[in-house]
Amino acid sequence: MKHQSKLPNVGTTIFSVMSALANKHNAINLSQGFPNFKSDQKLIDLVSKAMNSGYNQYAPMPGNLDLREAIAKKMELLYKSTYNPETEITITAGATQAIYTIISTFIRPKDEVIIFRPAYDCYEPAIAVNGGKIISIQLDAPDYKVDWDEVSSHFSEKTKMIIINTPQNPSASVLSKMDLIQLQKLTEDTNCIVLSDEVYEHILFDGLEHQSICKFSGLKSRSFITASFGKTFHNTGWKVGYCCAPKILMDEFRKVHQFNVFSVNHPTQKGLADYLKEPNNYLGLSKFYQAKRDLFLSLIKDSRFKFKPAKGTYFQVLDFSEITQESDVAFAKRLTIEHGLASIPLSVFNDNNKDDKVLRFCFAKTDDTIKRAAVILNRI
Repeated sequence: MKHQSKLPNVGTTIFSVMSALANKHNAINLSQGFPNFKSDQKLIDLVSKAMNSGYNQYAPMPGNLDLREAIAKKMELLYKSTYNPETEITITAGATQAIYTIISTFIRPKDEVIIFRPAYDCYEPAIAVNGGKIISIQLDAPDYKVDWDEVSSHFSEKTKMIIINTPQNPSASVLSKMDLIQLQKLTEDTNCIVLSDEVYEHILFDGLEHQSICKFSGLKSRSFITASFGKTFHNTGWKVGYCCAPKILMDEFRKVHQFNVFSVNHPTQKGLADYLKEPNNYLGLSKFYQAKRDLFLSLIKDSRFKFKPAKGTYFQVLDFSEITQESDVAFAKRLTIEHGLASIPLSVFNDNNKDDKVLRFCFAKTDDTIKRAAVILNRI
């Protein structure tokens, strides 16, 4: 018997490849986007308390109501935007599951979906497996700014969805208020759904303000927001996230979600609900990560790498064009094998593997790890 999946040409992700290479060569791993420090012990204790208090059976399909109410309060506090916790917020098994389910719910064969490259790698496969047509808009280093005239030229009545990501992984760029206004103008009076991946909403630097899609009424009415507690609270392995959308969209999402996941880890949801009662548990995240970004960049300022400071996320893109003209994939592998430092080459996220000679480094690490990585970079 010979069978192929709907994604026959998809191999192992670059994150798995580089992490495996890092493990094989005992390299410092700044490739995959996860912290190497603990979550707040208070949060761990709250999840443990929830387990011991009996929150060990299925959560309601849309999620623990306490958590949905806490999210609604957070959206009101941060963005002055209202979501009904009963009908417009659903807890998911991480943001990736939310994204996959949104795409699966609405994208039919030949529907066009606009994405911006370099794009996080879960978007394209989800579109492809549902028969959608991917329309790529390539953003250019080092600023990764959106040309809305170009977007408009690709937008038509066939455009069923646009996916945005701000702050953006892997480029660490941020969409401005004007970007969102342009998107709102482009999609008004259309049937286009906007999927806004906002998992790094709490990590912006240098006084920048997160432009959540829910702050723009013309966008909110047609949009999903996806978010991740793993990114916010340093526990990516818990795989708990959520999405918000108007009831008319969320009703359809839940029809698919209930047969995809049904419900998400219950004690973790309850612990997060209690933890969110204190806004300071997430409001200080920008300051925390800006200190790490600034430490990293200060330590490599005299290296041969060029950079523009990351505007958000916990990633920094470094330009190695003055060091070598080999491909970014080849240099990333050599950097891991010969120098003991793993990163991510950005060409794998670009159209036609466009190579801007840049690598992405994760600085969600202890200060000691950052310092040891900087020593390596300064030697090259």
